[in-house]
Amino acid sequence: MSGLYEFFAEPFAYPWFAKALLSGCIVALVCSVVGCLVILRRMAFLGDALSHAMIAGVGAGYLFTKVVFGYRAHAPSMLIGALLAAVLTVMLINFVSRSSRIKEDASIGIMYCFIFAAGLVLVTRFQDLIHIHIQHFLVGDVLSVADDDLKLVAYVAAAVLTCIVVFFRHFQIAAFDPVMAASLGFNVGLLDYLFTLCVSLVVVSAISMVGVILVVGLLITPAATAYLLTDRLNRMMALAGFFGVSSVIGGLYLGVALNSSGGGSIMVFCSLQFLLVLAVAPRYGLLAGWLRRRGRVPQDQVEDLLRAVLKSGTVQQPEQLAQQTNQPLHRVQRTLKAMRKDGLLEETGGAHALTPAGLTQAKRVMRAHRLWETYLQRVGTPDAEIDARAHSLEHIYEEEAIDYLDHKLGHPLTDPHGSEIPADFVHLESGLPVMLSLLRNEQRARVVSLREPSAGIELKVGETVVMAGRGEEGKVWSIRREDGRVLQLPHEQADRVIVQVLTGEAAPIKG
Repeated sequence: MSGLYEFFAEPFAYPWFAKALLSGCIVALVCSVVGCLVILRRMAFLGDALSHAMIAGVGAGYLFTKVVFGYRAHAPSMLIGALLAAVLTVMLINFVSRSSRIKEDASIGIMYCFIFAAGLVLVTRFQDLIHIHIQHFLVGDVLSVADDDLKLVAYVAAAVLTCIVVFFRHFQIAAFDPVMAASLGFNVGLLDYLFTLCVSLVVVSAISMVGVILVVGLLITPAATAYLLTDRLNRMMALAGFFGVSSVIGGLYLGVALNSSGGGSIMVFCSLQFLLVLAVAPRYGLLAGWLRRRGRVPQDQVEDLLRAVLKSGTVQQPEQLAQQTNQPLHRVQRTLKAMRKDGLLEETGGAHALTPAGLTQAKRVMRAHRLWETYLQRVGTPDAEIDARAHSLEHIYEEEAIDYLDHKLGHPLTDPHGSEIPADFVHLESGLPVMLSLLRNEQRARVVSLREPSAGIELKVGETVVMAGRGEEGKVWSIRREDGRVLQLPHEQADRVIVQVLTGEAAPIKG
């Protein structure tokens, strides 16, 4: 126990550790909170771009102070230069993305590489005047924080967190729904620039201590970790702050234990936290997703059972369904349980029957299966393979796709085995106008319009007709008119007549 106490207490005997802990926690806290909005606004790449562009601003500020005033630059002057570089980067990104066909992500990649490269050229060209170590800029040195840097990051953190608190509602609405924010009177463009300024301040103030790599990591990883645990922005910010601070504390102690880089250890600890939460998060974690998938019943199994019950026309025992669908009994029982829960089946004395919702779903699957069988026969599929292939295709039964298939096949009435293909009941039972070609035998309908060109069609808008059958192998529609005459229409003309199905009592039709 004493050894454990010494491990945690001994580093505080060194002033550099306490200063690194304090400065790291401040940086992690403000980066994590701001990072939540970065994640939600999908600006992670922009944060990386700003951090890399800082070297140009820092170098320019250093050079300007040295040349004009004759003394070595300090933190405020380099902060101003870095902010100017950030503003220039954002302006160039917006200019390229808005004035050309180049998308914003590509613009970010182009411009931040340009600014970063310009900074490298500037620093190496005037290396006798600019005393900036490139490696220090990239990886930082959290274990040797200067007092001026600590003060600067504390002031910036206080200013940025105050801004987030004051404009929290504005940032929240603009992050989730910019259109709604604009409709409420918020200046979305101004909010974007204000938030970009906050990100720039955070990045600029922290880079001298923790470097480009760590500041981007602290900006993104703790916020992403919190995002796996909650859907509320205020809770996400609180959790992100916790994960950021714990990353610094755990990372510094890890660096002491391994005698390794402080910044690298912080990022390793932060990433390990993310991976742990990714694995065990109760809702969005890998384990929770695996358990959901394990307990989920595949949709094709549900549809197979629906079709089996519909095809039998009677209530079915689980053992019968297992035999008909060639599935293990335990899998059928689990699927039946899920179907009862979803309201597709009802159980009476151990047997199962379709509910109205289940009947509708079963008819859709049956219709798709038999239309696919008809299609497969027409394209030359061997008879022995038709049913198996249709069984795979029947799970593609989106209404538009099946309607298109039905139309191209000429609205067939039976499948290759002679079984009736269910009608397009979705449209026929909706009460909305449909094509006359969708009518089934003895259905009444009223003509509501005739599509152009309608030459040769003797029907009139407003008259009532009855579907009297199909001829010439289903290619001709026989329509009985009010005066008893029968009108023969080919498929093309039957599609041009728009009717409304009469579901109640209709006027009698002669003949």
